[in-house]
Amino acid sequence: MADQLAAQHALITGAGGGIGLAVTQAYLAEGARCTAVDLGAAPPPELAELIAVHPQQVQYVAADVSQADSIAAMVAAARARFGTVTVLFNNAAVFDLAPLLDADERSYQRIFDVNVKGLFFTMQAVLKQMVADGARGSVINLASQAGRRGEALVAHYCASKAAVISYTQSAALAMAPHGIRVNGISPGVVDTPMWAHVDALFAKAEGLPLGEKKKAVGLAVPLGRMGVPDDIAGAAVFLASPAAAYITAQTLNVDGGNVMS
Repeated sequence: MADQLAAQHALITGAGGGIGLAVTQAYLAEGARCTAVDLGAAPPPELAELIAVHPQQVQYVAADVSQADSIAAMVAAARARFGTVTVLFNNAAVFDLAPLLDADERSYQRIFDVNVKGLFFTMQAVLKQMVADGARGSVINLASQAGRRGEALVAHYCASKAAVISYTQSAALAMAPHGIRVNGISPGVVDTPMWAHVDALFAKAEGLPLGEKKKAVGLAVPLGRMGVPDDIAGAAVFLASPAAAYITAQTLNVDGGNVMS
């Protein structure tokens, strides 16, 4: 199916690479106009190439979702170029780990500032715009299998992603009278550039050779491999499309069978 998202304006945070970039590409392929957001003053190379190919369909906006004024400027810039945001892919996030007894306030603050506060207030800003403009839109929040269970070395991150799932449910109930759907996607282990950082952190904490953790988690997936960004992009297109018109308040596991619900 093509053009499932024709006439939609999608805002994608964390769009500079990995899952965010794959979702931006998929939304463009389905006919959406896209506001792609990341931290840098200029888009990363792959995103810049995408903009060069689709200059009338995609724009880049630099924003830090942990800052309220930056969120407001981001949403204003999106609206100024392409009108009301009707699809939000709320993806920006950071990761860290530490043994529980060593986990510190600085790491906690950074994770919750981006993964929870940033996600919530980005969602709120976009939803306010949708409601004011009478738009029947869709929000997709990126959670994680880490939000479904605790992990000894990843307490702050797991808690932040559990909060994403909870906020998704609450927002869906609040927005249902407006015809706005709010859902989440809970990926398992996905092979993105960020996994080099994740693997290095696990190697240090668990005394493993570099690459060993990544190999082990891939082999442990029931389908026998790590996910790839396109696996998540397919679910993101579905949840934003008319095919998901009767789905809200759900967080879809896209994890190769790691979590059953």
